[in-house]
Amino acid sequence: MTAAGDRLVGVVLDRRYRIESPIARGGMSTVYRGTDLRLDRPVAVKVMDPQFAADPQFLARFEFEARAVARLTHPGLVAVHDQGQDGEHVFLVMELVEGGTLRELLRERGPMPPHAAAAVAAPVLGALAVAHRAGLVHRDIKPENVLISGNGEVKIADFGLVRAVAAATTTSRSVILGTAAYLSPEQVTTGTADARSDVYSAGILVFEMLTGRTPFTGDTSLSVAYQRVEKDVPDPSSVIEGVPEEFDRFVRRATEREADERYADAQVMADALGELCDTLDLPRYRVPAPRRSAVRSTPAVPAPAVVSSRGSATAADPAPPTTVLDAPTTVRPPAPEPTDSRPFPTRVATRQHPRPESGAVAAPDPAPPGTRVDYATARRRGRRSALAWIVAILVLALFMGVAGWWLGAGRLTDVPTVVGLDRAAAEAALETAGLGSEIRGEYSDDVPVDTVLGTDPSAGSRVEDGGTVALLVSLGRPTVPSVPGSGERSVVEDELRRRTFVPVDGGTAFSTTVPEGGVAALDPAPGTVLPVGSEVRVVVSKGAPPVTLPDLTGSSVDESRRVLDEAGLTVGEIREVFDPDVDEGRVVGTEPGEGTTVNAGGTVTLLVSNAVKVPSMLGRSVASAREELTRLGFEIEVRQVAGSDRSVVIGQNPGAGRRAEQGSTVTLTALP
Repeated sequence: MTAAGDRLVGVVLDRRYRIESPIARGGMSTVYRGTDLRLDRPVAVKVMDPQFAADPQFLARFEFEARAVARLTHPGLVAVHDQGQDGEHVFLVMELVEGGTLRELLRERGPMPPHAAAAVAAPVLGALAVAHRAGLVHRDIKPENVLISGNGEVKIADFGLVRAVAAATTTSRSVILGTAAYLSPEQVTTGTADARSDVYSAGILVFEMLTGRTPFTGDTSLSVAYQRVEKDVPDPSSVIEGVPEEFDRFVRRATEREADERYADAQVMADALGELCDTLDLPRYRVPAPRRSAVRSTPAVPAPAVVSSRGSATAADPAPPTTVLDAPTTVRPPAPEPTDSRPFPTRVATRQHPRPESGAVAAPDPAPPGTRVDYATARRRGRRSALAWIVAILVLALFMGVAGWWLGAGRLTDVPTVVGLDRAAAEAALETAGLGSEIRGEYSDDVPVDTVLGTDPSAGSRVEDGGTVALLVSLGRPTVPSVPGSGERSVVEDELRRRTFVPVDGGTAFSTTVPEGGVAALDPAPGTVLPVGSEVRVVVSKGAPPVTLPDLTGSSVDESRRVLDEAGLTVGEIREVFDPDVDEGRVVGTEPGEGTTVNAGGTVTLLVSNAVKVPSMLGRSVASAREELTRLGFEIEVRQVAGSDRSVVIGQNPGAGRRAEQGSTVTLTALP
């Protein structure tokens, strides 16, 4: 532990958390054992490197991540109690796990048998599953962040700190954030991470528990990190004998180089581990805490010194006094308590005075004869009267000052800083400050959706108590809007500008749905996600394209409708006409006629034949022939000698099979 870290021992952060002894130190922070003086409970205090204290982006992300993790509840998560800043010290207060880390346990005992590794991995994956469901990613899973308590509880710590450091302007963008031995390939190559990245790191963790070492080694952290981009993680059984094949498959699936081929998140991986344990019938196991750990071995801080009223320090032992940052180091001795703490009531003694009659002025009693007037007493009375008037004037001035302050600055409230918080946390902060809120969305290429970009008025401005502050919330990258049915150009271009896009001329095109002059299409297509301020080409409609009417002669009405629909035309009217060459119900032609060019979207009249085929009446009686032809809509003319309906038809005109118009006359010749 460095000397700088030791200097915090005995310090009280935020007038509440006393630093007692160091537990662990990393590249960005130091963890101390401490005491919450307000609640008198042991806590773990993670103090970030002082370089981050002056970085507003880090502070905003640090507070946001602490809030997000504090909302999570799971036995496998180290509880977050508080976070804050005291001078140059940014700190996070967490549950103190009395035990040690998985790293210390591996150093003591070496590789774990499968049932022990599963007993550690199960609560870790369960805690990660809760975080993944809440949209959080750990990004730095390693044995140092897996804590084991004295009663065998396994917990995971340090959610969100890597993401907070990544947001800091003091962090070089060329540095790979996270621990090299456990990074996923996508964290190395692109710096991005999601739930599947945590799955990869958890797979490396299981590999190390089974084998006692990480799968990749090298001279530098960078070389270790980049090996996983080109190489697959080997099976644990290839490193140490006795590892079941089921664990090989489990680790292999979790550490696939392609993120899509891994378990989708920690919950899926936890379910797979449960099935594996059932298949192998692994026994239950209570994970032991390491015997030699930083938490167990750190000494307690001696009692702080108390400065006496004479200025000389007295203490139970010669340890340095407790220091409170940004506050005097002396502690006043407590005032002695009264022997009787019961309240004493106030008693007012009064005497009766005669009330003067209404309208009368009470005159002073004249001095009795032979007595002298006491001028000293009179002067004292005058001074008391003047003092009373002065007090009354001061009280009136104070009242007017308070009233003026209330009517002015007293009714104003400072707008709190909420940049970087999520929408719910920002609304809660404004509500705590006594202000209302309204949401205004703004598009952003870099800030995640629902993260606050700023406020209107800005942070630090003073607004009337109970007033409304607009939260400028990120909408993420904008998407190209859809084109409304009418395609009105002004409406489409206004919507593009509202989404930060710049509409540019995209040429013209035919459209069967949008009238001429409207917007026929957008390029890129609607739904495409683009950077803020991108150009979108607006394609203007030239109206419906020209269509040449096809030959529909002899087609059925349904078939003709289908052909016209495909050409972008509709059937407006069906008219019957006589055509001796086309059967009844079949299309004779169209209006406009075949080969005519019309605009798509227009209407066409179908001409349908009403011609009827004349059936053969030869050999039938006149009565039967008359009945059949009348049913078909023909007029009947009979030429016969006898004039009897029993006569036999020996001839007809039109002949059998000929087409005739309904209502026309069919002539029959009959004998006798």
